[in-house]
Amino acid sequence: MIPYDIYHGTSNDFAIVDANAHHVPDRSAFAVSLCDDLGIDGVLFLAINDATRPPRAVMTLVQPDGGTAAMCGNGARCAARWVAARTDADEVMLDTQAGTRRTVVDGDDVAVEMGAPAFDPAAVPVTGDEPLIREDVAGYTVTAVNTGVPHAVAFVDDVDAIDIDADAPPIRHHDRFPEGANATFAEETEAGFRQRTFERGVEGETESCGTGAVAVAVVAAREGRVPENTTVRVSPPGGTLTIELDGDTAVLRGPTTVVGDGEAEPTPVRRMDS
Repeated sequence: MIPYDIYHGTSNDFAIVDANAHHVPDRSAFAVSLCDDLGIDGVLFLAINDATRPPRAVMTLVQPDGGTAAMCGNGARCAARWVAARTDADEVMLDTQAGTRRTVVDGDDVAVEMGAPAFDPAAVPVTGDEPLIREDVAGYTVTAVNTGVPHAVAFVDDVDAIDIDADAPPIRHHDRFPEGANATFAEETEAGFRQRTFERGVEGETESCGTGAVAVAVVAAREGRVPENTTVRVSPPGGTLTIELDGDTAVLRGPTTVVGDGEAEPTPVRRMDS
C-alpha cells in the first residue's frame, strides 16, 4: 500500500506521496483513481534531497485527468509545508517543471516565489506573433498569461453570474491556445478581486487556484487596475490569497491546512463500465 497525506491550500486539496520511500509504477492511473475516490484536485509526488540547506524537493503534480501540470501555486505551498515538517526547515526549494521555486514556511502560512509572468505568445503559448491582450475569445474580453501554466483572464462585473460550466470550456479549448488554458474570471471589489477558475486537467471549477490568483493580479497590473508594485488580495471561493508584485516577479502567499492521511493500492484496479 502507498501511504499519503492530505493537505489543502484555501480548499485546493492534494494527496502527497513520498516519492523517495514509495514507488508508484503508474502515477497517472494512481492519481486518477485517488482523485476520483477522494474528490481531490491532484496528487503531489515529492522527492526530498535534504543534504543541502535549504532542503530541495522535486515536485510532480499529477492531475485528475492523469496528466501533469508544470506548476501549481497552492500545490507548491502545500508541498513546501510537507517538506519543511520533515526537514526542520523554514525555507524549501521546489524543483518543478516550470523551474525552481523558493518557498518560505511560517507555521501554516506559506509563500512561494512564482517567477516572472509571461505574456509572450510563445511562452503562454498562444497562436500568432503578438501577445493576446484584451481580445475577444468565446464571447469574453481575455488576456493570456503564463504564471507557471497558461491562463486566460477575463474581468467581469459579477463572477457569481458566470455559468462557468457552460462559458469556460470554449475558452479553455479555444484554437488560440494550442495547449489549452485555464479559464479564470475575476471581479474587482473594494478589497481586491474575487476569482473563479475552470482548471485545465481538473476539467472543472476548483475552490482555489494559486496560479490563477497570480494571473489575476499581474493582468490587473498590466491593465492599470492596480499599481505594478503592490500587494493584491485575490479571493477564490476557498479563501483569500495575497500576491506581492515587485517588478517582474510575483510571490503567492496564503494558509495551508493538514487534513489527514490514508493509503491506497499502488496499482489501482481499473473500473469497467457496467
